[in-house]
Amino acid sequence: MHTDFALLLALTLVAGCRDRSADSAVFAKSHAVSLAAVVERDIAEVERGIPEGAERLRPFVGTPEVQDATAVRRVLLRTRREVVALNVAKSTFFLLTDDHGVVLRSDHDPDDLVGRKLFSAYPELAAAGDTKFVTTRGPFDATRAGPDAIWLAASPVGSQGILVTGWTYRAYARRLFESLRSELVAQARGEPGKLSVFYVGLFDRAGVYSSPTTPSVDEQAMRDSDLVTKTALGPCSGTVTITRRVFGYGAVRTPKLGPEVGVYVLRSEI
Repeated sequence: MHTDFALLLALTLVAGCRDRSADSAVFAKSHAVSLAAVVERDIAEVERGIPEGAERLRPFVGTPEVQDATAVRRVLLRTRREVVALNVAKSTFFLLTDDHGVVLRSDHDPDDLVGRKLFSAYPELAAAGDTKFVTTRGPFDATRAGPDAIWLAASPVGSQGILVTGWTYRAYARRLFESLRSELVAQARGEPGKLSVFYVGLFDRAGVYSSPTTPSVDEQAMRDSDLVTKTALGPCSGTVTITRRVFGYGAVRTPKLGPEVGVYVLRSEI
């Protein structure tokens, strides 16, 4: 009798664990869909703001001050502050190039982007001279966390250059993580100790780009999950065991970031 009871208890606990992992997958899929909507809103801010910002810069690029890196940075900062959509945009940088796509100055200080040839690295940006707004994406400098990528948006500043903004995928994954965390903290009535374990990242055909707190084994598990294929027909979800802990995951494409780019959420109940 004692043995039978122990077996029943063990099976009940296993079933409970399975139910919780299934719940994690459902929650994770819902979170991913919610964050995809956040991506849409964030990109809409850039779509509204960059053309207006570029227009405001047109008088400046026709003056000798455009050769003064300090003056360029000052005008970039002022433009972002004065254009409402750019002031609230989640961009991690703004920069101005000359008509050949060479970076004159960014709003960073110190600035390691000066002199970069954007048209060589991201040739689609050259089309900004012929249209009001253009976007592209591609690989970017690797970080300690691993390979990174970048999303760029640009508008022409007359015929003398382009205004460019955007974010790296890992930096943007941090923004999405914080957005979801704020939502979950609010649901937990301000008690972070009640939060489930969760991670957020972006994915594309080349790899996975997670928020900074994501363990490398968790990122590798998402890389091995082939999220691009699984999201081809819409949002997906599933479970995965990582270092003996079962996680649920959800993922969905974010077309505005690119045709095979998406967001994923990995979650495990406490």
